[in-house]
Order: sequence, then structure tokens, then C-alpha cells
Amino acid sequence: MGFNNVISKLKPEPESKFSSQAPTPARADSTVEKDEITLDDSPVKYLTWRSFILGLCVSMGGFIFGYSTGQISGFTTMEDFKNRFAEYDHATGKHAFSNVRNGLIVGLLSIGTMIGALVAAPIADRIGRKLSISFWALLHIVGIIVQIATDDKWYQVAMGRWVAGLGVGALSSVVPMYQSESAPRQVRGAMVSAFQLFVAFGIFISYLINYGTESIKSTASWRITMGIGFAWPLILGVGTLFLPESPRYAYRHGRVDEARQVMSKLYGVPTNHRVVAQEMQDMKQKLEEELAAGSAPWHEILTGPRMFYRTLLGITLQSLQQLTGANFIFYYGTSIFQGVGLSNPYVTSIILGAVNFGMTIPGLYVVEHYGRRNCLMVGAAWMFICFMIWASVGHEVLNSDPSSHPAGIAMIVFTCFFIVGFATTWGPIVWAICGEMYPFRYRAVCMGVATAANWTWNFLISFFTPFISSSIDFRYGYVFAACCFAAVLIVFFFVNETQGRTLEEVDTMYVLHVKPWKSAGWVPPEGIVADMHAPTTESPKEGEQGQHQHHEPAEIQEQ
Repeated sequence: MGFNNVISKLKPEPESKFSSQAPTPARADSTVEKDEITLDDSPVKYLTWRSFILGLCVSMGGFIFGYSTGQISGFTTMEDFKNRFAEYDHATGKHAFSNVRNGLIVGLLSIGTMIGALVAAPIADRIGRKLSISFWALLHIVGIIVQIATDDKWYQVAMGRWVAGLGVGALSSVVPMYQSESAPRQVRGAMVSAFQLFVAFGIFISYLINYGTESIKSTASWRITMGIGFAWPLILGVGTLFLPESPRYAYRHGRVDEARQVMSKLYGVPTNHRVVAQEMQDMKQKLEEELAAGSAPWHEILTGPRMFYRTLLGITLQSLQQLTGANFIFYYGTSIFQGVGLSNPYVTSIILGAVNFGMTIPGLYVVEHYGRRNCLMVGAAWMFICFMIWASVGHEVLNSDPSSHPAGIAMIVFTCFFIVGFATTWGPIVWAICGEMYPFRYRAVCMGVATAANWTWNFLISFFTPFISSSIDFRYGYVFAACCFAAVLIVFFFVNETQGRTLEEVDTMYVLHVKPWKSAGWVPPEGIVADMHAPTTESPKEGEQGQHQHHEPAEIQEQ
């Protein structure tokens, strides 16, 4: 893809000045456009019921993610589960999980998710976003069946979690992709962030169910939680079949009218509305650029325009989402608070899950009103402070006096403070940014790679945490604190502000090397566009002279 082609979208034209920051632009030249086609400039609703239903349904993929990760922390402390799948300790006369077996049962889900995130991209590009979501939801159900079918083989539970993880990982890549390609720009950040809201909701519900079943003295104590897990992928898999295909996917497969109709319905405006015209024009220009560049081999995610930078940035952000330490708390929270002498650690887990879910809701407001960059930097700084205090109290007090009640309370309080910071910033916003920063040409592969990095760190943390915690106790928190501090610097120097911009504008902003700390106030330059765009044709054919200075809105040109 040539540089001139990439910036051609910046050519000054009436439509390009539409700003999603306001409902509809008031313009003197907005009544009649080329070819005497009238464009509608009526106000645009902030949220339509169609876009709400779309966001609600596909966000169930996040619920599956959260439910699968949250339930296992309760299983490993249930007596019946330990008696059936843990190792017998002759010294104590009880069953207990070794670090290796515990790490495999907890962590193999993450290995499956890493693979699922990588293979989801080519499938989503071939059969579409919508059908691939239904396919991966079905595969997740298969994984649940494998787990629930055994009552004495720990490796079957582990392998069942691996199969279920294939579905979870693919959904964690395809669902934000589908949301970012379909959502109206003014709610795109909130809708993609709703994925994390449902992750938090899934964790919370799994904690509640575990609390209700942990006292049962049979396989029902853990099989009920597993069995209820059938409902969520069923809702997602069937419900998605009734949703429209991503308009950007439809457009790129020649279904222009379908794409226009979908955008019209999701925005809640007529098909001749200016906002639909702008979206269609942006899609058209980006498609023309990519067609001119030919098919995209896999290595273009590293060699394409500013793609190495963006691919590496996506991997870094998704890795840092894990390295904040959030899943360390969610995976091993029950075991941690059981170790500090709390009478019922399941209650503590419910409190943490409730804080996580409750604070993700204001996170949906924050992501669209305070900007991605500011929220990520403030959130990382907040989590850094919380983990410094958490690790210091744990190491200096609880390590020498595990029964210290005041120290235990302080640990819970700062764990809650940490979750507040994570749930309102790094939890939801990272998914939004990764869904926005890539052009369509590479989006599926890049999001798969970035999500795979998330799940790789998820596995490493879940598997090695028992070994690390037993060696350095609560000082493990200093590791996460250092990662949070690094996150502040990485966001400031490398992440562009994408709030209120179309996906095509975001792409152009990265290609033009806009300084991240100046990106919030960036506007597309108009003066240099003609000079940089003119040389794109070496020898124009007859009748084509001047066409590079004349780009009509997609609706007008294609009607």
C-alpha cells in the first residue's frame, strides 16, 4: 500500500469534515451534493436500540471469557474437587494440588485461548465475523462436555479446559473485531469496552454460583457451575445468527447495499444521511487503496505502512493488561485470602467480583468522555500505588504473622482499590484501542496476534504463580507494580488518542506519524493533500484525467 494512497482520504471534500464529537455538523454546503442527491443532516441518536442489542448479544463472548476464568479459582479449593483430582498428601492425610497440576488445570485454558485467537483470524476473514462467532461458541460447548464427563481424571478436566479455551480465545479476538467494525463511531469505544464489562460480569456470576455450591458434598459442587456454563455460548451462538454481518466485511465482499443498510439501521438514520455517506466513503477509499496494493501476505503486518509499530504496540498493550496483575487476583484470589485466615474466602471473592463488575460500568462512560490515553495513564499509576502497598503489607506483616486481621483487611481494601483502577481503565479500554488501531486489511490477523499475546501472559501468570508465590511470597506484587509503572510511560509515548474518530481516520493518524501526546487535538491536514496525492497515477488512461481530484460520496457514486 503506497503512502500516497494511504493519505488520499485526507483530500479536502465536504464530507470529510464530519466529526463524531457532535451529533451532526451544521454546514452551509450540506443541502445538495453532487449529482443533485440530497444528503440528510438530521440529528444522530447517541444510541439506537439496534446497536444496543448488537452490543449486548455479542458481548456475551466476554461473559464466556469471564465465567471460564472465574470458576476455576473456586474449584481448586472445593473439597470434592480436590478429593477427585488432586494428589494425596500422606503427611497431612488430605488431598492437595501440586503446583504443576494446579498450574495445568488453571493454565491450559489459556494455551487453548492463545491458539484460538491466532486461528480465528483466517476463519473470520473467510466465512465472516457473524458465522465465526457462532462456530467458536459451539466449540466452547464441546470443551464443557469434555470437562463435565469425568469424575476422576484430572487430565480430562485440563484438556476440556484447553478445548473450551479455543472457543474463548477466538471469541476474545472476533467479538471486539465485529463490534469495532459495526458500532457507530460515537459509541464504538463504549460498545467494545462492554466486552470487558461482560468479562467482569461473568467472573462475578461464577463466584456467586461457586459460593452457592461449594458446601455440597458431591460432584454437584463443581458440575453445577460447569453445567450452567452451557447457557452462555448457546445464547451467543444462536443470537448472533439473527444479527447483521459487519458492514465493513459486507462492503469488502461486494455487498455494498447491505453495508449501507446496516450502517443506516445501526446509526438510526436514513440511508442518504451524511454520517452514512462519510462511513461509506471512508470504506470505499480504504478498499481502493488496498485493492491497488494487491493481496496482503502475512508478513505485511510487520512491513505494511506503520504496521510493525502498531502490531508491536497491540501486543504490548494486551500483554500489559495481564501484567497489571488483575488475573493473578482473579485466578488465585480465593487461595490468597484463605491463606490469610479469612473464614470464608468465597465471600471475599464475591466482594472482589462485585467491585470489578460494578466499576466496569462507569468505565464505559469514562472511555468515551475522558479519552483513551488519559484514562490508561491514570489507571496504571493508580494500580502501581495499590500494588506497592499490597506487596509491602503482605511481605512485611502477613508473611511473618498470617493471622494478622488488620493486615488482612488492608490487603482486601487495596485489592478492591486496585480492581477499581483496572475495571474502569485497563480492563475495557485496551480492547477498544486494539479494535481501532488497525486497518481492515490487517485487522483480523493483528487482533489475533495481540489477543494471543494476552493469553500467553495469562497462561504464564496462571501456571507460574504458585511457584513464584511460594518463593518470594507477597513481593510478587512488586513485579506487577513495576509493569504498571512501565505502562504509564508506554501509553504516553506510543498510544494515539482515538476517541471520536472513524477507523479510517485512526489508520491515517498512525501512518502520518502523529505524535501521540499531540494526537487528541490532531485534525487531518488539507493543504498538502493534493500535492501528495497527485503522483498516484503514472499514466492516466483516456477519460481519467482529473479523477484524482474528484471523489464523490460512496452512496452517490454507487447508486
